[in-house]
Amino acid sequence: MASDSLKSSGIAERYAQGLFELAKENNTIEKKKTQAETILEVFRGNPELNVFLNAVKVTKEEKKDFIASVFGQAADIDMIHFLKLLIDKGRVYYLKEILNNFLTLVNDSLGIQSAIVWSARPLKQSDLKRIKETLEKKTQKKILLENKINSDLIAGIKVTVGNNVTDVTMKNKIDSMKETLLRGGQA
Repeated sequence: MASDSLKSSGIAERYAQGLFELAKENNTIEKKKTQAETILEVFRGNPELNVFLNAVKVTKEEKKDFIASVFGQAADIDMIHFLKLLIDKGRVYYLKEILNNFLTLVNDSLGIQSAIVWSARPLKQSDLKRIKETLEKKTQKKILLENKINSDLIAGIKVTVGNNVTDVTMKNKIDSMKETLLRGGQA
């Protein structure tokens, strides 16, 4: 099982790198970024697309025609050819992983970092703006901030930027006190 995920990651990384190099060569990095985000959004909203594109009974030509008709307006010819290549090579299964890896490469090249702020309730726009500005100063990168809700946190926030996690939630404080008490210490 672990070797399958390593294999898929390697495949996705190679194809993502190829798409990134093509975008760099054609000076269309930001354009391809927008297209990749649009394609991912379509796939998120329509899980049946994965089923169709991975169906054995659907021919490669039918799949390629479908891709051209669905994404013809949202993607340039290079992106359409790339998607058709994935179909021809039997790699369409990895499409989401490839596009996510591609977006990571693009964001790195543009100095953009994704971050998630976990909170018990939706944060106000003014709070999100303050958090974003603070993270941008700290990382020296443009931050794409997303607020995700987790009612188990009780209060406070947990911020994830790359591999760095800052947890100032009430749940974390309670868990720390519980652990201290269980070890026989004073809370």
